[in-house]
Amino acid sequence: MSDVQSVLGGASFDGAVKVTEAGVQGMITLRGDLGSEALAKAVKSAVGLAVPAPLAVKSGAKGAVAWMSPDELLLTVPYDQAEAAVAKLTKALADEHHLAVNVSDARAVFTLSGDAVRDVLAKGTPADVSPAGFKPGVIRRSQLGLVAAAFWMTSDTEVTVVCFRSVGEYMYNWLCTAAKPGTLPIVS
Repeated sequence: MSDVQSVLGGASFDGAVKVTEAGVQGMITLRGDLGSEALAKAVKSAVGLAVPAPLAVKSGAKGAVAWMSPDELLLTVPYDQAEAAVAKLTKALADEHHLAVNVSDARAVFTLSGDAVRDVLAKGTPADVSPAGFKPGVIRRSQLGLVAAAFWMTSDTEVTVVCFRSVGEYMYNWLCTAAKPGTLPIVS
């Protein structure tokens, strides 16, 4: 078996916020009827969490589940458990119209940490990242820089960003540029 590599090998940058490539992450796209009891049970079994409300993300000991659209969730698990989780979901949802796919190798994950995470995001997204509109537990699917991304706050000073692996290096460079010291607005 080959050695799994992240996009940038854990690169990090310290600026107005710290930008870190988070490494490999197990990710599963799950599409189906989000109101289905069978889907809710399958998600609970896979990551130990309930299906989140629209625009929400929940985290727990076994992973996380994020609302991506009215019929789509993103589940995160440890990388080496993604295939088993897909098999478990597929078995549990055998009688339901659904799609469960391991997308771990198609994604790149970054963490931004520091007091100015909102300011860095605001440089490149049309999404509302104000404290009133973007809080821990809220997810946004939007543009960040020139590419599609999903991002959510894990705390008031930490954000997780997910994008396609093919644009991972671009995203990292964009985030580092947006986080350069001296480039954020001065609030008096």
